[in-house]
Amino acid sequence: MTGRSCTIFIASLLLLFAEPASGQTPDPGAAANVRQSGQYEGALHSNSSFRAKRIKQECGPINDPQLHQQCVASFGSEAASSSTKHHQK
Repeated sequence: MTGRSCTIFIASLLLLFAEPASGQTPDPGAAANVRQSGQYEGALHSNSSFRAKRIKQECGPINDPQLHQQCVASFGSEAASSSTKHHQK
């Protein structure tokens, strides 16, 4: 084998066994996580009872009014106005 042929052969082998350009392989757990996150977000936005339950669960134990408001606001603007009224009573 000549020097040039050997170089081409080695380069071909390297390309054949090299990882994809991204260097990442698909992770089925990551795909499931993305899918579940989308379902959770959808439920938060479309189901007011679910949203209220999550706000109560996540923000209820927070005693500081400012932190509580920030927590409630993290669930979306429509959640902030309704839950703040309940918390201030």
